[in-house]
Amino acid sequence: MFLLLPFFLYSFLFDEIKGGNILYKICRFWGDAFFFATGISHRNIYEEEHDRSKQYIFVSNHISYLDIPMMMKAIRGQHVRILGKSEMTRVPIFGSIYKKGAVLVDRENAGKRLQSIKNLIYFLNKKISVFICPEGTFNMTNQPLKNFYDGAFKIAIQTQTPIKPILFLDTYDRLNYKSIFSLNPGRCRAVYLSETSTKGLTTNDVALLKDKIFLQMEEGLKRYGASWVK
Repeated sequence: MFLLLPFFLYSFLFDEIKGGNILYKICRFWGDAFFFATGISHRNIYEEEHDRSKQYIFVSNHISYLDIPMMMKAIRGQHVRILGKSEMTRVPIFGSIYKKGAVLVDRENAGKRLQSIKNLIYFLNKKISVFICPEGTFNMTNQPLKNFYDGAFKIAIQTQTPIKPILFLDTYDRLNYKSIFSLNPGRCRAVYLSETSTKGLTTNDVALLKDKIFLQMEEGLKRYGASWVK
């Protein structure tokens, strides 16, 4: 991060669209370097053809600190913004970079949560996809997933943007949330599941859409043998 700091500062010279796009390019390079240095090999698995010219609401499971560099590795060739926790901005230096690149959400403040949704819609209107972890925080259970929040699905319906689920199968094994000292080399797979259209859906369909994506991802994690599922 410190070696790349001049490049991060360069991205701060531009507006939130161009500057953010530059910052994500730098972060992808950082992710590549980090994976190489730690002996982690990444691979995307596509269960159907992925159209990088479209905008999506990407959703994934969340079970490791390694999920963030995995987002950088998994999504290439298209612009994206990540919905992130506002608490991360308190980390010295990294927090400033994080604030520039992520759409922040304060889960304790209803007004700020609403502003986060407006910011995500703004980026979608600028032809930039968004990435949301609908579990909200780490899944610390032996189940495939925690319960989902509604936000990703409300935004998808409101903007009529398709949802594209991605499974992170191995981040739990490479870096367990219980200890940062659990980092170890090995494979890290991201599975692109089939997209779900939101065309014609209304706010009355949020629960049905959420349940559909939950079941799709749950079945996928079981099918690929996610190691934390008992």
